[in-house]
Amino acid sequence: MRKLKILGLQHNIQWRDKVKNLERIESLFSTKEKPDIFLLPEMFATGFCMDAQQIADKKEEILSWMRSFAIQHKVAVGGSVAIEHHQKFYNRFYFVEKGGKTHHYDKRHLFSYAREDQYYTPGKKRVVIEYLGWKICLQVCYDLRFPVFSRNTDDYHLMLNIANWPSSRIDAWDSLLKARALENQCYVFGLNRLGEDGEKLHYTGSSHCFFADGREVGRIEDTFISAELDQELLHQHRMKFPFLADRDDFEL
Repeated sequence: MRKLKILGLQHNIQWRDKVKNLERIESLFSTKEKPDIFLLPEMFATGFCMDAQQIADKKEEILSWMRSFAIQHKVAVGGSVAIEHHQKFYNRFYFVEKGGKTHHYDKRHLFSYAREDQYYTPGKKRVVIEYLGWKICLQVCYDLRFPVFSRNTDDYHLMLNIANWPSSRIDAWDSLLKARALENQCYVFGLNRLGEDGEKLHYTGSSHCFFADGREVGRIEDTFISAELDQELLHQHRMKFPFLADRDDFEL
């Protein structure tokens, strides 16, 4: 068991400007102490855009950038990208290990309120990966509202949720992140964005990292949130309060 350092960028995403967004990420990251995982928001290169045909990473240019970034900085990097696969579009969460090995999760719950379901295809399964001795559940934004999908049946240690969650509904974001940590007895690291998008929606960040007892353990500094996670503390908490053993059996 070991500690895990995560750094998230509450990115003020420039609308549909991939070059400017990637350049800004590189510039901001260069000023920080290197973590184990560097996390970016949902659709970090374009903003949460429904024009899938125009913004999709069809030639895997953004994924190539993520792999180069991970290898160069010796840090895992994660974030979501609009992609095209077999003539369908997905909101795909890439998690690239520091050596370049890539995992992905396709957003399962598409935000029908913004008509995301009319332009993108939902993912088919939940994804829990293992990295540096940690089991990590990958989620994107709207997934947070669905506790059955999030239920900890794999004994994961950490949930990562990356989002474009507007300020008009930020109370739900704050409350649901803490609820997922409490009910699943895990760390929850929720990364949101800043600024205003092309649809005139406003974002205030409000990123968090909650421990399994609901305590905030994330630290905000400017546009970044950082947290150091301790798997031994999590193990001790679960041993003292073995609530997961009483969970209901179900199939999803």
